[in-house]
Amino acid sequence: MLKHFGFSIFFTIVCLAISAYWGYTHGPEAGIRTMLTALTVTTILAIMEVSLSFDNAVVNASVLRHWDHFWKMLFLTVGILVAVFGMRLIFPVAIVAVTADMGFVEVVKLALNDPKTYSQRLMDHHPEIAAFGGSFLLLVFLNFFLDEGKDTHWFKWVERRLASLANVPAMSVFIALIALLIMAANVDEAKRLVVTMAGIWGIVVYVGVQVLSHLLGGEPEVDEDGNSIDKQGNIVPGGVVKAGIGGFLYLEVLDASFSFDGVIGAFAITSDVVIIMLGLAIGAMFVRSMTIYLVDKGTLDAYIYLEHGAHYAIGALAFIMIASGTGLHVPEVLTGLIGVAFIVWAVIASIQYNKRQIT
Repeated sequence: MLKHFGFSIFFTIVCLAISAYWGYTHGPEAGIRTMLTALTVTTILAIMEVSLSFDNAVVNASVLRHWDHFWKMLFLTVGILVAVFGMRLIFPVAIVAVTADMGFVEVVKLALNDPKTYSQRLMDHHPEIAAFGGSFLLLVFLNFFLDEGKDTHWFKWVERRLASLANVPAMSVFIALIALLIMAANVDEAKRLVVTMAGIWGIVVYVGVQVLSHLLGGEPEVDEDGNSIDKQGNIVPGGVVKAGIGGFLYLEVLDASFSFDGVIGAFAITSDVVIIMLGLAIGAMFVRSMTIYLVDKGTLDAYIYLEHGAHYAIGALAFIMIASGTGLHVPEVLTGLIGVAFIVWAVIASIQYNKRQIT
């Protein structure tokens, strides 16, 4: 267990120490009380991030289990830097900088000195963020089930019908565009164009990553020695590297889509950007560790419906994000609980399936 979560525990201790120092030294009433508040909020944000992103870890593991050691380590190092600093810190600042026509440094000062104004300016663009992330996650959900070659079904009466639609060209994009049009029709008219464009960009990025992965060679089969092989069993030099590039980009965009919801939800709890970054960083690190743990332990093979549960959770999150862009507020706690419920349900169903196979 320490092998997989040791660094995440160390990272958590460091972040909590920084949080305690920040709470103790900043604010008009800085002291022990603000320090304890900072520690509490940081812990809550970390737990919220893990609960929102556990399904992300399962989907990550489904992709990562075919990778070699190099790409796994790149995912844990460069990937975590992009996830923590890129998506949890730099991206929200960049959104405010571009939309408010402000300099990047100026926005950073605004976030540190006037976090409420910064929070409000970021929240003003929640519909666009929700449209992008919701569209991308909806395609992740749909393309898992719209697969005519998929022969393992959890909810058979639903999944078999979805699989039968797989031979309809661009069916997942069609459904995603309908969801986007419904969302755009229910936002303020002044926001309609930017929301529509943001959603289209979410679809374009998803399809673009798939195209890039295909051009780089797709995701090859891997033999017991970790070599990439073709359908005839011949070793393909560089195949894992090529697939790794496309897969790495896919996982980073997937993580970004999840992080949108976490960042926006965090501002409902606190407007302190330092505490938000620390809390979400802890959560993101544990999600990375859980991903590697699931891969190394072969959990996806042991629990046949776990991947299904994760994708149902992603589908629920996608619809919640799209609905939230129209003004419907769903508490972050409820969003996290829905994801956890699907995961737990899938594990229980998998255990029951395994018992039936034995008997």
